[in-house]
Amino acid sequence: MGTTWAVRLVPPPGLDRAALQAAVEDELARIVALFSHWDPRSELSRFNAAPAGFWQVSEPFWAFLDAAMNLADDTDGAVDPTLGALVDLWGFGPPGPRPLDPLGLGHTAPLEDEVEAALAVSGWGRLRLNRQARAVQQPGGLKLDFSGIAKGHAVDRVSERLTALGARHHLVEIGGELRGAGVKPGGHPWWVDLQRAPGAPGPRTAAALFDMAVATSGDWVRRFDAHGQSYSHTIEGRTGRPIANGIASVTVLADTCLYADAMATALTVMGPAEGPAYAEALGIAAAFVMRGEGGLHETVSPAFAAMAAEGA
Repeated sequence: MGTTWAVRLVPPPGLDRAALQAAVEDELARIVALFSHWDPRSELSRFNAAPAGFWQVSEPFWAFLDAAMNLADDTDGAVDPTLGALVDLWGFGPPGPRPLDPLGLGHTAPLEDEVEAALAVSGWGRLRLNRQARAVQQPGGLKLDFSGIAKGHAVDRVSERLTALGARHHLVEIGGELRGAGVKPGGHPWWVDLQRAPGAPGPRTAAALFDMAVATSGDWVRRFDAHGQSYSHTIEGRTGRPIANGIASVTVLADTCLYADAMATALTVMGPAEGPAYAEALGIAAAFVMRGEGGLHETVSPAFAAMAAEGA
């Protein structure tokens, strides 16, 4: 996945570090073999390279794609697993960064006709599923990309694997997304600092992840400059372009890391008006950092405020 992982845990009787580490690495290898768009041997990469037609997929691939499509439906495409062609075009996928500008003005940005061509083969509404055959239609040129939710899913899978092995007290982190279960020795919770946009107002915030997960989407994480404009890695599926809506970061607390990861991405794409309204309507615990004329400012959803007050 191009990132790091870390696990802290209370080992159960009869299992040493080597056995637990092997179990974690085995779970991560399974996920990479299914969903990595960087590994040409993965099931996802093979689907992306397939000619037009319906292609049967494995049960775990189907289950995850089905969940991703449900999230796309629930968020009206703010979570969209079909934007791989656009992600690649903007320099955030396996082909690598955008070419450098010959005049030394950073990187080059795609041309309008290139964006339109990538948009034409993207969009969750174009994907067709045959549930009886457990098959997915490749319309031709469509590229799946689970980057917005794969890390959260991986965190959940590792957490569930550890619980099944008897390591019920643990903290799992993959690329900044976290899920805590149980408590530390002595009964203390797994306290973690929440990620913040550089220059965000207010003091640092910590959360006790007692059977809870957290994910952050930030426009500073991956970006490039072209001709004086800065482009974030988060793509808006309706325009085919990186978001430019003033959202610097969104942090979400939820029961699962998959949901936290998905909602952090979705609320970022929705923007400074629709995002907070959506979080309030659905009771999502979310903290927004927004860019304005006076600098950065923060707002939180009622559910996030209630959690903060409860922990105060």
